[in-house]
Amino acid sequence: SADNIIAGDSVIVSGPIGDHAISVISKREGIEFDTMVRSDSDPLDKLIRKVLRASKKVRFMRDPTRGGLATTLNEIALLAKSGIAIEEAEVPVAEGVRQACELLGFDPLYLACEGRVIIIAAKEDGERVLKALRSDKTGRGAKIIGSVTDDSPGRVRLNTISGGKRILDMLSGEQLPRIC
Repeated sequence: SADNIIAGDSVIVSGPIGDHAISVISKREGIEFDTMVRSDSDPLDKLIRKVLRASKKVRFMRDPTRGGLATTLNEIALLAKSGIAIEEAEVPVAEGVRQACELLGFDPLYLACEGRVIIIAAKEDGERVLKALRSDKTGRGAKIIGSVTDDSPGRVRLNTISGGKRILDMLSGEQLPRIC
C-alpha cells in the first residue's frame, strides 16, 4: 500500500524503460533503427516472487504501462503524499530507445513499459531487492533510480545529468504510441 511509503525509501525500476512503446511505434509506422528495439513485454510473477522472498520491506509496486515511468511515479507520490526524487543518470534507457526518442521527439520517461515494475522498498533493503531483480533475466537491467522525500508532497523531481532540477508532471494529452 502507498500508506507504507516513507521518506528515504528507495525507488527501483526493474529494467530499461520505453522499449515496448518504441517497438510498437516502429512496427506500426514501418520505421527501422540501426539498433533493434524489442518489446519489454514479459510476465512479472516470478520476478516479483523473488523480490518478495528477498525483502520483507517492499512497500509498494506498480507497473509503468500507461504514461510510463514519470506518470506512474506521480501517481505513487500523490497516493503516498510524499515527494519523489529520481536521478536522470540512473534511469536505464537502452541506446536504441534513446536514439529513437531523439529522432521522434519522445521523452522516454513517458513511454509505456509492459514488462517492468517500479518498486518502493525500505532504503536498507534497496540493494537486496536489486540483487533479487538482477538474478532473473527479466530484471537484469534493474536500477535504484532515486528515493522518496519529505519535500514537495505529490511531486516528482528529476535531478538532471547537467546538475539542474526538473519537475516531472503527469502525462498530458494522448500517449504516443497508443498501445491499448
